[in-house]
Amino acid sequence: MLNILYISISGNTRSFVEDLQTYAAKKHQEDANEPLISLKEISEATPYADETQAYFAFVPTYLDGGNGIDNGVDELMTNAMGEYIAYHKNRDYCLGVVGSGNRNFNEQYCLTAKMYARDYNMPFIGDYELRGTSADVKRIYAILKEQQSKSA
Repeated sequence: MLNILYISISGNTRSFVEDLQTYAAKKHQEDANEPLISLKEISEATPYADETQAYFAFVPTYLDGGNGIDNGVDELMTNAMGEYIAYHKNRDYCLGVVGSGNRNFNEQYCLTAKMYARDYNMPFIGDYELRGTSADVKRIYAILKEQQSKSA
């Protein structure tokens, strides 16, 4: 099982991870060795809990000030995920972070995921733009499987 914790503000991340879950179910139906995906959405209303199994974090980038390069950054709306990861030992179970965003934002593309990787000492393992494509789903699924097997 591949466990995913995600935060979705505009619905793009939710759409992508649901597509990923559907793809994994199809692959699992074809070959029982292919892992399924379990999803857990994190929001401001999510009570903190101790994670006990390995997971991947999926975070979009929303900024409200700063460019993240030379004048700081004000992260907007995804703080709940960072606080959840920082809770007790939850960061110890995160196998990697996947970011999304809009490539039009250049260096700010996936900035939140890159900051989480740095701040919580976990690898930045993948990215996709906006809602992603079917090719992104296949690519990210392969990355998640590889990353999980490395940690086993």
